[in-house]
Amino acid sequence: MPAHLLKHSISNVFGSSVRRMLDSLLPGHCALCGAITRGASTGSNHCVCKNCSEHFFKPENDRCPVCARKLKHSADGVACGACQSDAPAFDASIVVCDYAAPVDQLVQDLKFNARLALASAFAKLLRDTILLQGGLKADLITGVPLSSARLAERGFNQATEIAKPLANHLKLPLALQLCLRVRETPAQAGLLLKERRVNMRGAFIVSPNAPSIKNKHIIVVDDVMTTGHTLNELAACLKRYGAARVTNLVFARTPLR
Repeated sequence: MPAHLLKHSISNVFGSSVRRMLDSLLPGHCALCGAITRGASTGSNHCVCKNCSEHFFKPENDRCPVCARKLKHSADGVACGACQSDAPAFDASIVVCDYAAPVDQLVQDLKFNARLALASAFAKLLRDTILLQGGLKADLITGVPLSSARLAERGFNQATEIAKPLANHLKLPLALQLCLRVRETPAQAGLLLKERRVNMRGAFIVSPNAPSIKNKHIIVVDDVMTTGHTLNELAACLKRYGAARVTNLVFARTPLR
């Protein structure tokens, strides 16, 4: 087993003291530049070195506070023209960075190569981004659900893997089974823009066993936000069941083409 996965597995069981010892014995390598990293002992996020973190994950104030698209000017808390003219069901979105090279490879490694240690790194970067924006108050956190077929094929849900450590960082209740994906849908990546909205209609329900979300502020976690149609459909579902506010926490946002 690679060193970064061994440390991730053992530290989940034995905690921070063992993790610090493993950092000294089994240093990892930055997933972007290959430099040696020593995680807990240096305060880094284990998978990405300090230099790459500072270079690729800089604080930003030029994103729309609703959809997180980059603007040509400082947002100052004002929604972009698109969100003002056609407001989505979600109320806010916070992202770490754009989905662009070389960061996009980290997302691919998590999703398709099962580098689960990256999920913890994404969660820490999201936490840091939230703190830089003044924090966030909410009632519970959940991840975008996968269909049962896709979950069986992949073996894990990358949104869930990010949501687990992020819930701990934010000290929020985690409700992984809050929503269910009840309709199989083709992958959004293979569809045209107009087809994506139609593809996601009726894809989600709130689980019959879920706690009440009436008048609650719900955080929804995902790895990538492209058009926002998946997150919009999930937010609309949560609002139908009484949620007062929905905020998306997403690692990377696909830039406008």
